[in-house]
Amino acid sequence: MSERILRAGIVQHACQPDAAANLATSLAGIESAAAAGAQLVILPELHNHPYFCRVEDPAQFDLAEPIPGPTTERLAAAARANSIVVVGSLFERRAPGLFHNTAVVLDRDGRLAGRYRKMHIPDDPAFYEKFYFTPGDLGFEPIDTSIGRLGVLVCWDQWYPEAARLMALAGAEVLIYPSAIGWDDRDEPDERARQHGAWQTVQRGHAVANHLPVIASNRVGVEGDGNDRIRFWGASFAVDPQGGLLAEAGDGAETLIVDLPTGRTESLRRMWPFLRDRRIDAYADLTRRYRDG
Repeated sequence: MSERILRAGIVQHACQPDAAANLATSLAGIESAAAAGAQLVILPELHNHPYFCRVEDPAQFDLAEPIPGPTTERLAAAARANSIVVVGSLFERRAPGLFHNTAVVLDRDGRLAGRYRKMHIPDDPAFYEKFYFTPGDLGFEPIDTSIGRLGVLVCWDQWYPEAARLMALAGAEVLIYPSAIGWDDRDEPDERARQHGAWQTVQRGHAVANHLPVIASNRVGVEGDGNDRIRFWGASFAVDPQGGLLAEAGDGAETLIVDLPTGRTESLRRMWPFLRDRRIDAYADLTRRYRDG
């Protein structure tokens, strides 16, 4: 079977208090990826701002914006000018008191192809997202674009095999995870290594289990102080449909270019027919929170 290749750019950068400067950095990354021949570019989670979920502060809701809105207009213009599909990540103001952590996809002509509202919302020290975000209500639906069907998820979603599987079952051709993940700055080196290893391994597992390429973007830099200080580890990466590492960024700002073999999914599923052999008649308990006894 023919080998279809999708060239992607993964933009990894730090975020400062100046939203305009952050957006300018993201836009420069889009241009850099397009200049390298990328057809698709992925930005980090909530790339317009420092990670405000480190604390619970009602004033931070002022950062949210509607979709479509100012940032989607700028991303759309960049997509159109560079003829590239853009995956951005925004703090969406849907209505008074109703906000989402939302990924947006702009097609090569600048059209808003679709959005995904983050479904799994964490609430952990320095990651107080439940204070800010209503869980998504759009389901696990791939977004159709001129370059294929994109299974876009967001950060905490990456720990859930159910989310990846449902995107695959709906026809996604690649899984994409804009992220903002890092260490508590007090973590010891061995604990940091375990956390990073788990993060990459679980996403490589999604690639293997669904025979789909996976892309994960992340931010870099140190944000906060004291108990809310986070060191974002970067390490954005992409893997092939068998979980093989194709490219990995370091811990600084960069735009990573990678060729994704999207055409291998069909042949792999013929030889390793995981979808055929699923025992859907025996999975009812997956809809339960836990089996007590």
